[in-house]
Amino acid sequence: MAGVLEGVDKRTQLVGENRLELLLFRLVGSQLYGINVFKVQEVIRCPALTHMPNSNPVVRGIANMRGRTIPVIDLGMALGRAPMQDISGAFVVIADYNRTVQGFLVHGVDRIVNMNWEQILPPPKGSGNNTYMTAVTRIDEKLVEIIDVEKILAEVAGSVEEISGAMIEEGKTDGEVHILVADDSSVARKQIKRTLDQLGIHSTLVNDGQEALSALRDWADEDPDIAKHLAMIISDVEMPNMDGYTLTTAIRKDPRLKDLYVILHTSLSGVFNQAMVEKVGADKFIAKFNAEELAKTVIDAVKKSAARNAA
Repeated sequence: MAGVLEGVDKRTQLVGENRLELLLFRLVGSQLYGINVFKVQEVIRCPALTHMPNSNPVVRGIANMRGRTIPVIDLGMALGRAPMQDISGAFVVIADYNRTVQGFLVHGVDRIVNMNWEQILPPPKGSGNNTYMTAVTRIDEKLVEIIDVEKILAEVAGSVEEISGAMIEEGKTDGEVHILVADDSSVARKQIKRTLDQLGIHSTLVNDGQEALSALRDWADEDPDIAKHLAMIISDVEMPNMDGYTLTTAIRKDPRLKDLYVILHTSLSGVFNQAMVEKVGADKFIAKFNAEELAKTVIDAVKKSAARNAA
């Protein structure tokens, strides 16, 4: 299985080209699922697991892997399916999401595929708010569901969305502040909106980079001096249709949008991120999700935007 992930560190060259690589896997049955290879550290045969009393039922146990103790989540259970009965032949996908490392128990790993984000589509209409898909695609005429891991982790471990009174006081402004938020995860959008609401900041929420770019261009058509009305964009990196890096590149190429402040706010992590932020021209990168850190970053950016507009 190590061969499947060989050369993952070289795949950063896809960033900024609206491309990604998906690790495909199965739970129970033939349905294929996928997650971004950038988030995967390794895939191993399921080791012996130690049960944790009072843990969430979807956490099958903890394992000591390469000197680290990490929780192993039964991904099928997290999606509402029956628990995997025989885990002796199962695999664990070790992934880094939202500043934490965890293992996802899966039945089998298929392969890695290289795709264009334009081939990654939003979930079908009618999927509802309870869906665990952020996107879908087709590979060899088979439907692949891309899982909303952020939603799963929020349900398993919870998240702190409240910010301190001191931060709220620091964030007070004299006028109305407007921020555009682009994220394909419904959980992430709600977390960001909750943070901005506490700061008294108005937000417009969209589901992907293409929607964000269309909204920005429409607003710029109405008033080319869009920076006076929009403080910044907070964008996820992984999104259907158009990713955050491609969105940022498009913003910098448009004379009407090029001075907008862009924050990339993503569950992706790794040493390559800062280099990629600089490559596409984003102003800031923040790993998800820390409400206090996001609030502080937004406040500092709003002050810079206000000072620029006043100059």
